[in-house]
Amino acid sequence: MKTLSVMAIALAMLASSVSGAEPKSPVLLGLDAEMGLAYSTSGQAIEKGILTAIDEINAAGGVLGGRPLQLVAKDNRSMPARGIDNIKSFAEMPGLVAVFGGRFSPVVIEELPILRDTKTLFLAPWSSADPIIDNGMVPNYSFRLSLRDSLAMPFMFDHTRKIGARKVGLLLVNTAWGRSGLAAAERYIASGGAPPIAATTWFNWKDKSVIDKYEHLLNAGADAIIMIANDDQASVLIKEMAALPKERRIPIISHWGVTGGQLVEVAGDAMQAVDFTVIQTFSFFKADKTKVDSVLKTTNKLFGISKVEDIVSPVGFAHAYDLTHIIARAINMAGTTDRASVRDTLERVTNYHGLVRKFDQPFTADRHEALGAADLLMARYRTDGVLVPVP
Repeated sequence: MKTLSVMAIALAMLASSVSGAEPKSPVLLGLDAEMGLAYSTSGQAIEKGILTAIDEINAAGGVLGGRPLQLVAKDNRSMPARGIDNIKSFAEMPGLVAVFGGRFSPVVIEELPILRDTKTLFLAPWSSADPIIDNGMVPNYSFRLSLRDSLAMPFMFDHTRKIGARKVGLLLVNTAWGRSGLAAAERYIASGGAPPIAATTWFNWKDKSVIDKYEHLLNAGADAIIMIANDDQASVLIKEMAALPKERRIPIISHWGVTGGQLVEVAGDAMQAVDFTVIQTFSFFKADKTKVDSVLKTTNKLFGISKVEDIVSPVGFAHAYDLTHIIARAINMAGTTDRASVRDTLERVTNYHGLVRKFDQPFTADRHEALGAADLLMARYRTDGVLVPVP
């Protein structure tokens, strides 16, 4: 994938030399994501979204009067220490304007002090913890086109109410992401939200079993569970639930970290034995068909992907695609690769017709969140593993 972008830039430079024009140096975008994490698909989805947008932008003339965009990807393997090293390296790269993050909020939260100190422009296409944007930076160098926990939790609670739940159990990963979700849930309940919380229980990454946590919530009176987990923990729970008698299986309403890996493949037949829905901000099945068809022409050329069912982790792809087009507009508006100037113009980009939706103004000086409550939906896995919206 990265080879494709390098080849495109090399061809553009060759064409310039043949015509007698001086080749123009590329404008760099960074990606710090979980590229080498086993069974993860989120980093690759984000990368494909960026490269698809870059191909379109470069085909239309690039930025700043003909300079091509180029992606530089680094693997953090979901480890904060690796992510911090990556951010330090990106911050020192001449011509690098901004860094895209990956799926894991705990990694990004640990990177925030380095982003602040180096004034590195950060774009979040997946990670949802509130502190990523509510970070105390003045000016704020973080921008997000993604889900936010304080929007996600009320929406998931509302879904439990719609399916008839009287009490909700919270099953949360013991990380900054899980704690962000709990804080959002408690604020929602304190404001009069419903249904009430029956109990909260925590699990750790790589736990081999979580059925005791599930049973605790069931015994506390929960008749639906809101879960904050990634694909590996979710697959463990789904298999364990499928082994229970049918009357002991209650609906699971999941945060979207589970969609960043091979959940369906690992869970196998157990997936269809459990009532499992997941929050999303985007679905190709609800998107503008003309826009989708245009994007598929590029993905087919770059990756051999000609139908939306073959785009895995679709929110990562779509968010990264739109963020790339938005940052390109900001670079052109700024007339420079200076990060502080581009940061300022990001707050003034208007009238962008994206893949996720049309944006009158993605960001403002007071709002670094591009998405809102109206963008949320629930989805379910079909038997073929494709996520589709819940009617």
